[in-house]
Amino acid sequence: MLRRMDTLETSELMTIGRFARITGLTVKALRHYDELGLLRPAAVDPQTGYRSYSSDQVRRAERIRMLRRLGLPLDDVATLVESEDPALIHRVLVDHQRRTAIRSAELKVVLQGLQPLIDGKESVMSTPVEAIDHRRLGVDLFNKAWTLMEKAGRTEAEDDELVHCAHASAYHWLHVGTPANRARSEWQCSRMYTVLGRAEPALHHARRCLELCESNPDALEDWDMPFAHEALARAYGIAGDDEEASRHAALAGELGGRIADPEERQLLEADLATL
Repeated sequence: MLRRMDTLETSELMTIGRFARITGLTVKALRHYDELGLLRPAAVDPQTGYRSYSSDQVRRAERIRMLRRLGLPLDDVATLVESEDPALIHRVLVDHQRRTAIRSAELKVVLQGLQPLIDGKESVMSTPVEAIDHRRLGVDLFNKAWTLMEKAGRTEAEDDELVHCAHASAYHWLHVGTPANRARSEWQCSRMYTVLGRAEPALHHARRCLELCESNPDALEDWDMPFAHEALARAYGIAGDDEEASRHAALAGELGGRIADPEERQLLEADLATL
C-alpha cells in the first residue's frame, strides 16, 4: 500500500523515472528536491521507498527546472515557487540578476587576460605575478564591497570595511585595469557612498566615473556611460539637488535605451527605478 501525500488514484501516479523524463529533471535531482522539501513525491511506497508523482506536479517541476537553468540558488527557487507576493518575487529576481552581472564581469576579466596569452602577445612564463595579484584582488574586493552594500543591518565596523573594500578594489584596478575597469571602480565607490548617505564623496567619484567614460569611449561597453549618469543621478539625489538628479536620470534612461543586450538594459532600468 502506498503512503498517500495527496488523495490520488494509483492510476494517476507515475514512477520517478517517468516523471524525470517528462519534466527534464534527473532522478538524482528529484530525490534531492524531495529531501529539501522543494518537490515532494505524491506518494512513497513504505516497503520499497519508491517515489511516485502525479501529473499535477509537472508544472511545478518544470518551473523549478527553468529557474535552476537560470542559475538561481535552491533557496531562491523555493521562495519563487512558493510565494505569491509580486514584490518579493521581483526582489529575488533582481538580486540574482545583479549577482549574475557581477559574475559576468569576472568572466570578462578572465577572457581579457587569456586573449593576449592565446595570441602570443604575452608569455605564460613571463606574466608578472604582481599583475595577476592586482587583477584577482580587484575582482575579489569589488565583489566583497557589493556583498556588504547589499547586507541588511550592517554594523559600523562593516560600514568601515565597505569603504576600505571599495577603495582597495579601485586601487588594484588602477594598476592593471583598463579605462573601463577604472570607470566601474569609480562607479562602485560612488554607489558605496550613496548607500552610506555621504553626498560629497559620492558626487566626486560619480563625476570621475563620467570623466573616464567620456575620455575613453572606445574602451567601454555600451552600458558604461548610462551607468555613469545613473551614479550622478543617485549622488545628486542624496545631495538634495533634485534638478541635477532628474537631468542625469533622464540622460541615463535615454542612453540606456541604446544598450544592445536586453539583460544589461533591464539591469539599468532596475537601478533607475530605485532612484
